[in-house]
Amino acid sequence: MPSFPTLTRSAYEPAESPSQRSYFYVGGKYTDDGKGDGQHIFTDQIYNFLNTPDGRKGWASWLLDQGYVVYLLDQSCRGRSSYHHSHGPTVTYTAELAEKRWTACRDFLLWPEAALHTQWPGTGRMGDPIFDAYYASTVPSLTNYAAEQTLMQAAGVSLLDRIGPAILITHSQGGTHGWLWADARPNLVKAIVAIEPSGPPFQSTIVKDAAAKQYGITDIALSYDPPPDPVDEQGRPLQSKEHIAANGVIYLLQQEPPWRLKNLIDIPVLLETGEASSHASYDLFTVQYLRQAGVKVEHLKLADKDIHGNGHLQFLELNNLDIIQLLEKWIALIT
Repeated sequence: MPSFPTLTRSAYEPAESPSQRSYFYVGGKYTDDGKGDGQHIFTDQIYNFLNTPDGRKGWASWLLDQGYVVYLLDQSCRGRSSYHHSHGPTVTYTAELAEKRWTACRDFLLWPEAALHTQWPGTGRMGDPIFDAYYASTVPSLTNYAAEQTLMQAAGVSLLDRIGPAILITHSQGGTHGWLWADARPNLVKAIVAIEPSGPPFQSTIVKDAAAKQYGITDIALSYDPPPDPVDEQGRPLQSKEHIAANGVIYLLQQEPPWRLKNLIDIPVLLETGEASSHASYDLFTVQYLRQAGVKVEHLKLADKDIHGNGHLQFLELNNLDIIQLLEKWIALIT
């Protein structure tokens, strides 16, 4: 059985007793976010977090059952990785935004595939105890993506140097961290499983920002060959070209001949997409970008494997264990 790296025990790392862990938050309340638009955030809670918001086994626990060693991370300046004001302001996504984009997207139909969303437990709306348990776990994040990625790349390098070779499982905003960690330590990243990573290339979908992803799939520099120069008319380090998809969506790839991601080309990548997520309409463009840059990437669409109805937070959804079992089969084959 392939294994995640095991941290060598030392005098500073005492042995832990086996235990069972569960998921719950206590206290707290919905509070107006103070912006005058009637949106809400959740405050004043204390927490115990591991599995799904309705108490089912999560991916980390399932992987532990298979014999893997698993490291669950709080991003720099988020959760238990304490925030410092020198890194700039933070933002908390409102409960209403979470409903529309992740937990009850079928009720709002902001993209066509949202009509297929069936796997969220409960209603996905404020007042539903499962939604409330999920939303209570959300924490503010830095508004400056470049600062966030710089911090996470440095922290990731430190982690990999300490624990040794690892398989990275990333999701959403954390997708940029996988590319950056692998770029900085290609010899320590055995593979990347990217669950609907931040995309599409050169664009931002939730917070519209013309300066987003200056390096295609990240906001800070990656190791391209040859090294790029800031010659794009928008000031981007990489020259991009518009393409029009079959559904009329405009997306961006590099101009030909493309720069190659020289430190990622020997790392196997699986990019996975749920059927009902907003990513269903644009993850293909991230796949095309990676292939254009020389990365060996396989695109796994859950619907093609008869796994249906998943939104963006699929690791919390009703069929979450079906998904991780499918992902683990790929991990076992390539490691």
